[in-house]
Amino acid sequence: MNWDIVKGKWTQAVGSAKSQWGELTDDELRQIDGDRDQLVGKIQEKYGVAKDEAERQVDDWADRV
Repeated sequence: MNWDIVKGKWTQAVGSAKSQWGELTDDELRQIDGDRDQLVGKIQEKYGVAKDEAERQVDDWADRV
């Protein structure tokens, strides 16, 4: 999916992101504000995964929303 679409609908996508990555807080998701790189970074930080794994998760999630 085109990330611009996700970014444009970030407010609606936050609920889905919260379901996918429950350790991310509402404040963190608001700060991310649709920025893919920030989302990838937060997933790396919270879940201790490598960047390529975090990017794969984000891309898989974006395809579903």
